[in-house]
Amino acid sequence: MHDVNRLDGKTAVITGGATGIGRAAAKRFIEEGAFVFIFGRRQEALDAAVADLGPNARAVNGSVSDEADLDRLYAAVKAERGTLDIVFANAGAGSQLPLGEITAGHIDETFDTNVKGTIFTVQKALPLMGTGGSIILTGSSAGTTGAPAFGVYSASKAAVRNLAKTWAEDLKGTGIRVNVLSPGPTATELAKEALGEEGMKVFASMNPLQRMADPAEIGAVAAFLASQDSSFMTASEVAVDGGLAQI
Repeated sequence: MHDVNRLDGKTAVITGGATGIGRAAAKRFIEEGAFVFIFGRRQEALDAAVADLGPNARAVNGSVSDEADLDRLYAAVKAERGTLDIVFANAGAGSQLPLGEITAGHIDETFDTNVKGTIFTVQKALPLMGTGGSIILTGSSAGTTGAPAFGVYSASKAAVRNLAKTWAEDLKGTGIRVNVLSPGPTATELAKEALGEEGMKVFASMNPLQRMADPAEIGAVAAFLASQDSSFMTASEVAVDGGLAQI
């Protein structure tokens, strides 16, 4: 357990919360005193996460690319908690297709989740939020570097980075902050599946710390951005990438 109770009594929503970075953040938020709603598409994964996270977790099934699903999520938050303090818009998707092979379907799938999904996750949360609120968007080291064959994914994450800058302006006077958390290579279930053992080693070797992040290391920074410890931060990007996109 962490001896900090920075998030005592706070209510949080985490999209893509059943596995990987979202799940690790949910665990950390709850350890620091928060009540967390996790949102994701796979009921089985949601059920397993809630069983593990305990009584201060709730799960709502749905996709960030479906506005009706998001409406159900926020209706559940409002019904049980009334207000919302933290939104971690973390759900994301990405696959590789090099220039020359990009399809409309590939663009739609990536942008529907990463850009449209992020926009509506935040916009629909706002009526429940007020002063002291913290919005965290999951970016990526790919948003600032050129990653071969990741053009569409990288462009979507660059869009997310810019949304935080614009929204910080739009949210002037509300007391709500918005920042981007940009992970690098992280050893999530998804990464293990996509990359395999060898691919994981290659990815690990590319940053100065020469390993992949543990999802808990990303969750720790999400908790910092969610808390009042980051109270004078908005429109910022915090890279948690082992230095990958920094050098």
